[in-house]
Amino acid sequence: MRTKLFSLLLFSVIVWVSKANAQQLLDGYVAEAFKSNIVLQQKNISLDKAQLALKTARSLYLPTVAFSTTWSTADGGRNIPLPLGDLLNPVYTTLNQLTKTNNFRLLENQSINFLPKNYYDAKVRTTVPIINTDLGYNKQISEQQVSLQEFEVQIYKRDLVRSIKTAYYNYQNALQAVDIYKSGLQLANEGLRVNEKLLDGGKGLPAYVLRSKSEVENVNAQLVSAEQQVINARMYFNFLLNREANEKIDANFDNQADLNKATALIADLSVTGGREELKALDQLISINKTALKMNRQFAVPKLGGFVDLGSQSEGFHFNDNTRYYMIGLQLDIPIFTGNRNNFKIRQSNLDLKNAELNASLVAQQLNLAAKTAQNNLKAAYQTYQSSLKQFEAASSYQRLIEKGYKAGTNSFIETIDARNQYTAAQLLVNINRYKVLSAMADVERETATYSIN
Repeated sequence: MRTKLFSLLLFSVIVWVSKANAQQLLDGYVAEAFKSNIVLQQKNISLDKAQLALKTARSLYLPTVAFSTTWSTADGGRNIPLPLGDLLNPVYTTLNQLTKTNNFRLLENQSINFLPKNYYDAKVRTTVPIINTDLGYNKQISEQQVSLQEFEVQIYKRDLVRSIKTAYYNYQNALQAVDIYKSGLQLANEGLRVNEKLLDGGKGLPAYVLRSKSEVENVNAQLVSAEQQVINARMYFNFLLNREANEKIDANFDNQADLNKATALIADLSVTGGREELKALDQLISINKTALKMNRQFAVPKLGGFVDLGSQSEGFHFNDNTRYYMIGLQLDIPIFTGNRNNFKIRQSNLDLKNAELNASLVAQQLNLAAKTAQNNLKAAYQTYQSSLKQFEAASSYQRLIEKGYKAGTNSFIETIDARNQYTAAQLLVNINRYKVLSAMADVERETATYSIN
């Protein structure tokens, strides 16, 4: 009794360890793909750009400081005559006569040109927004776009997980198909050996030997095709992980533990509550609502302030007389824009309505996809169970026919038919097993149950 209990416990531990190792292996490949997949890297770049756009929107609240300078020189053009001599010289002459001095020098008439010569204006301007509702709404939209892009990254990660698992199962399927064809080739070679021996003993027919050789070549051709499928499956799997095409893949473990979870997935299905697609659409609706609020605030005045610290002069002089400062406010109040603002509000309303309708449509589509995936899994699992019974029958039939042929009670054609049925049933079990695993990966994707964080 103790021995049986210990054996049962040991078997459970081995199954549990095998299941854990299998899951850890696939999880390891998924983690590697999250780091190296090229498309995912592009998605992350888009997320980084959205985060930088948010930082840009936040920085618009801060003052802007800029240095600017201009230099110009000119000659000709209009002049302003200033008859200083004609106005003041008679007075200065009288004063000199009265004082009997030459303290009051005579002046010449002047002409001042409109255009400055060798003139510069250099200043540091600081501008700051005081009232601008657009800045707040743009910041809010940028925050929502960051969240939207995060959902896009998560959506692709889930698609990538399904692609990796499906590609991995296809690779395992191809490997086991090669083993099955190798086993079939051994059976075909054994049949050829038996027929050659019977022919040598005078009990066989040359036609049976020729047919056996034909069967050997046929199985060889199928084996070559299966080996090519292994190469193609390995290349695609490594492509998803952005690795070298011929890099080795660890595929040596039993998936029976995963198959045992199929019945639980068929019985219980959490549909679309956690789908990132729905969260992304909700975020898109929020963005449209924010844009609508911003467009409705078109009549709110915009007020900004500025401070200039600079210097201007002719001849590149810089002193107390050239330096200056200027402080000002700028107020913009929209009065008439040709009804364009009302048109933008109506467009925003339509965009919002379209986003809400799209969210409702996608929710129905995701619900349908989840139920369809569950039905596909159910059908695949039932087909797999049926193929197991077919393989069991084909295996028994093949053994009986082989014994009967050696005993002389069955024909050679019957042995070929039995062997082909056995190989086909074995391949069918293998194919249907991985169809179930791929269907489970589809259910996992459609219900968003895989942890990607």
